[in-house]
Amino acid sequence: MATVNASTIRSKRRRQGDGSIYRRQTDGRWVGAVQLDSQAGHRRRKVVYGKSEAEVVGKVRQLNFEISRGLPTPNSRITVEELLRRWLSDVVPGRVSASTLRNYRIVCERHVIPVLGSKRLIALTPTDVQVLLSQKQESRLPRPVSTRRGVVERSTAGGYSPCTVKLIRGVLRQAVGQAERWGMVARNVVTFTDGPRVAPSESRALTPQQARALLDAAHGERLEAAFVLLLCLGLRKGEVFSLRWADIDLDDRVVTVGQTASRVDKSLGVGSPKSAKSRRKVNLPLQVVSALRAHQIRQSAERLLASDAWHESGLVFTTETGGPIDPTNFRRVFDRVTEKARLSGWQPHELRRSCASILLAQGVPSEIVAHVLGYSSTRLMADAYGKVLVPQPEQAAEAMSAALWGE
Repeated sequence: MATVNASTIRSKRRRQGDGSIYRRQTDGRWVGAVQLDSQAGHRRRKVVYGKSEAEVVGKVRQLNFEISRGLPTPNSRITVEELLRRWLSDVVPGRVSASTLRNYRIVCERHVIPVLGSKRLIALTPTDVQVLLSQKQESRLPRPVSTRRGVVERSTAGGYSPCTVKLIRGVLRQAVGQAERWGMVARNVVTFTDGPRVAPSESRALTPQQARALLDAAHGERLEAAFVLLLCLGLRKGEVFSLRWADIDLDDRVVTVGQTASRVDKSLGVGSPKSAKSRRKVNLPLQVVSALRAHQIRQSAERLLASDAWHESGLVFTTETGGPIDPTNFRRVFDRVTEKARLSGWQPHELRRSCASILLAQGVPSEIVAHVLGYSSTRLMADAYGKVLVPQPEQAAEAMSAALWGE
């Protein structure tokens, strides 16, 4: 009886085009190879493995199907860590602010790479990602704490917040999505996972009466005009403290918002705003123009007083010697003014919400409000501010009374 070499067992069930499929004699695994297009004169093959012939036949036919449709074939060697580092260096810079890029790096270095970094990208599964997210929700990494003996790591009870876990999933989803577009993987496995449910935050906004009290308390302050811009135009802190006089036309009453100031790694810098829609022109109310003119006069007096110590930066808001103001340092002034207005506990970004709320209450269309605040759509604005922007039912009753009975 004739014998058959196990290294060359082939099935008669396979059809033409299935490529080279055989069983290795060394370990019994099945191997399949598909011929790819040549590049630079070199022939390329894609090799797949499986425990059974049927498994390898399926993989080979899937590869042939993808090739016939012009789809890229996955890269089997690259790891998750290699993808993340390439994505952070080649794709993300220039698309997000410096502070956002820093946050992305922290997420990758501290949360994703230690757990999934060594895994081959092509072998990454939805289960791998889901386990990572579950681990982050259940426990936290030790936190570095400075002591007399130096920096030590202390454990913190509980897991990370849903917002942090959502950010981890979002960063990984973007990176693997880019890998899919590059042809490194056939699909984005992160999209098949479930992120944590993030409860909507309790948003609040100043009433018109509270807003007037805040402006009264800020009157005469060195940075009074900053309060006016934050509340009346809804500018972000970084946008306010990166404004240049060249960006403002007081005669035509227009301000051009085109950059933002932020502190990254102990360095204060100016960069691009959050999105393309954040670059915008906004008309100035007369009262805002008056506040800016008064501030311009105050700054001219400080320039004369500082003399040679003055650093000309062209910025609207500066230190007493002309240097840039760190947006984080503005918090001390803000706390003092809000305390004076009996509004302690409020945050600077809540003036932005208050601006949106007041404008909508005055009947300004939501599309115009979104433009003033620099949102690309009314949906994004609604997602950011939630029920602060929901019209109050009593406003409809008051409007009807005023229209029909003048009351």
